Amino acid sequence: MNSSEEIAVSGMSAGRSAMRMGPAELVQAAAMARRFYLEGKSKIQIAEEFGVSRFKVARVLETALERDLVRIEIRVPAELDAERSDALRARYGLRHAVVVESPADAEETPDPENLGEVAADLLGELVNEGDVLGLAWGRSTIHMAAALNRLPPCTVVQLTGVYDAGTAERGSVEAVRRAAQVSGGDAHPIYAPMLLPDEATAAALRNQTGIARAFEYFDKVTVACVSIGSWEPGISTVHDMLSDEERAHYASLGVAAEMSAHLFDADGRRIGRDLGERCITVKADQLRRIPEVVAIAGGQRKAAAIDAVLRSGLVTSLVTDTSAADYLMTAGSTPKPALSRADPDGA
Repeated sequence: MNSSEEIAVSGMSAGRSAMRMGPAELVQAAAMARRFYLEGKSKIQIAEEFGVSRFKVARVLETALERDLVRIEIRVPAELDAERSDALRARYGLRHAVVVESPADAEETPDPENLGEVAADLLGELVNEGDVLGLAWGRSTIHMAAALNRLPPCTVVQLTGVYDAGTAERGSVEAVRRAAQVSGGDAHPIYAPMLLPDEATAAALRNQTGIARAFEYFDKVTVACVSIGSWEPGISTVHDMLSDEERAHYASLGVAAEMSAHLFDADGRRIGRDLGERCITVKADQLRRIPEVVAIAGGQRKAAAIDAVLRSGLVTSLVTDTSAADYLMTAGSTPKPALSRADPDGA
């Protein structure tokens, strides 16, 4: 699927408004418009051909549009919502925002699978040869990796441990392997759980050879792909890994969202930082330094969490769906531009 806009220019139309022009004007305007819109000639080249000034060419082209002599249609694939995408990009100051039509039967389903397909195409555009691509745990990133069919040669590194080490072959590790296979580059997976019982165990695992080698690439990542979870069962893997007492503790701090084992309140401020010390994951300040961080998340149940993470300034681009986008366009006060990468905590 091609996610870029396709601009088609129709042929000349001699409508009622156009007929106010004389026949010589119509013929000349049609010829100039054909040169400019269909043949790609510049206004200076057209001016030289017709022996007029480039300012006259500009006026004629403008008149051709006003009088319906030229009709320009902007076409994108039906599943993409270009208007919502552009509005969302502008509201949050994102580099890229791609909004996909929500499946009619998936109102309560977070991260519809078609988000992964679109994100795969977006990564094909964003990743360049020699980049280091980082993939964090998440159902959406797993769907994205499965849909990949093109990537330039790049190194692929896993940014978080897995939800369950016993399912690594079906999760993050396999996603990293798949992306590396498509790109023909090296893979650096992490064979370890995301959440450990205590800080000492997590620190010991980070020093193991294979995991330490992956961690060495974190500061070299140029494009990262992450998922977002809201703080409720089945929508956040971190939430599901914690005990009832731990969930209640972080809920009391005001947690609204989770991304790569980092917790955020509704304003995008990081909270519960102690949790990160028990996790195998990329640090928040490392994410902030990555030039392109693409979040894949959608659905009504994740909408508020997406808003919170976008307000953190850690994410530069978003792939989402229309149900989440409609919420995001009216959520709270206007957020700070994400591309400033400002830390809401001031840290």
